[in-house]
Amino acid sequence: PPKSQAEARKNNMKRVEANDPVAMCQMGRRRYSEGDYDGAFEYFSKAAALGDIFAHNNLSVMYQKGEGVEKDDKKAVHHLEQAAIGGHPDARHNLGCLEGANGRDDRAVK
Repeated sequence: PPKSQAEARKNNMKRVEANDPVAMCQMGRRRYSEGDYDGAFEYFSKAAALGDIFAHNNLSVMYQKGEGVEKDDKKAVHHLEQAAIGGHPDARHNLGCLEGANGRDDRAVK
């Protein structure tokens, strides 16, 4: 294990440079928590392109709230669906609630 925060960040950046989607998503979460929505969006987008379901879920939230991107319900649902299809439990729940609220109970229970 790393001996310091600096070493942990250095190790994570090596993983990001090697196109590790988990490391990219972690970097996105760090940027998001610091209020750097543009940086978060960049890392989440790269991780999502590599199939990371957590990144898709985070992008869904950003599009829903309009954080770092223009608010876009279609893109929010797209990323929510990708996360849910991949098995992200919160995304599955949220998508089911969204479908139910839109009167699509048949889709909500899938």
